[in-house]
Amino acid sequence: MLSGYDRVLEIFFFLRYFENKVVTLGDNNPFQKESLKLRPIADNDAVVVLEKTPIREDFLAELFRGSKLRLEMKNDIYSSYRLQAPPHLNEIKTTVVCPATEKHVKKYQRQESFLVEETGEDYRSITLPYIQEQSLSLQWVYNILEKKAEADRIVYDDPDPEVGFVLLPDLKWDQKQVDDLYLIAIARQKDIKSLRDLSSEHLPLLQNIFQRGKEAILQRYDLPASKLRVYLHYQPSYYHLHVHFTKLGYDAPGCGVERAHLLSDVIQNLQADPQFYKTRTLSFPLRADDGLLGRFKEAGRL
Repeated sequence: MLSGYDRVLEIFFFLRYFENKVVTLGDNNPFQKESLKLRPIADNDAVVVLEKTPIREDFLAELFRGSKLRLEMKNDIYSSYRLQAPPHLNEIKTTVVCPATEKHVKKYQRQESFLVEETGEDYRSITLPYIQEQSLSLQWVYNILEKKAEADRIVYDDPDPEVGFVLLPDLKWDQKQVDDLYLIAIARQKDIKSLRDLSSEHLPLLQNIFQRGKEAILQRYDLPASKLRVYLHYQPSYYHLHVHFTKLGYDAPGCGVERAHLLSDVIQNLQADPQFYKTRTLSFPLRADDGLLGRFKEAGRL
C-alpha cells in the first residue's frame, strides 16, 4: 500500500490534472508500484502508474542527514522506523497512458493468472487468429523507428532494413542509476510478431541485436555483457519483435522463467532446428480477464 505521504501526492496529481475522477484503483506490486484508472477532462480513460524510484547509493549520506525518523518498534537488537525523506529524494516515477484502451486498463489491474501450454497447432488455430482480430496499433513503435518520437532517447540505431534495430531505454527505467537498467531493442523488420515467427533466416538479425546491443550498453553505461540479462517475452506485450536488456540482479517485470526466453538460447535453438519455435510447445501465463485465455478455454485446451 502507498504511505500517507505518497497518497497525498497521488491525490494532488489527479486533482490537478484529472478533476478527481477516479474510476478504479489497482495494485500491480504492493511493495513498489500502484496503478489507478482516471477519467480526465476530455472523457478519455487514462492509466496512471505511480512507482517508487530506487534508492541511489550516491544519495545515501544526504538521505540520512536530511530525513526525519519515527520509531515504530524496538526489540533487543532490532528496531523499525518510519523514515520521511526530503522531497527531492522521495520522487515517484509517474507513467501516464492516455487515451487508454480497455486492454491498457486491464494490463495494470491485479488479476489471477493461469499457465497455458501452447502447441504449434494451438498457435495457428487459436492464438494467431486472436492476435489478428485485435488489430492493436503499433504506430508508437513505428514512430520510434522513424524517429518521429523519442529520437533523443535512442542509445543505438542500426538502419539496415533486414538486421537493423533501435535500442533505447524502456519507460520503466528512470536512467538515474544502472542497478535497474532496462533497455529495449526494437527490430526494423515489421513482419515478425513474436518468437513463433522466428526461423533460421532471422539468425543474422538476432545475432546483430545480441552483439551490437551489448556493445552499445558497454560503451554508454560501462556495463559488461556478463552483467546483462537479454531476453524476449512470450507472449509479448505488443506484437512487433523486440528484445529486453536488463541488468542481472534487477528483478525486472516479466523476467520469470514462465515468460522470458534468453536470446542466447533462442539463437542456439534456431541453429539446431530452423523451425524450433514454429513447432515447440511454449508455456506462458495469461491473466484471468485476458481474451486469449477465454479462447483456450473454449477450445478445451485449459
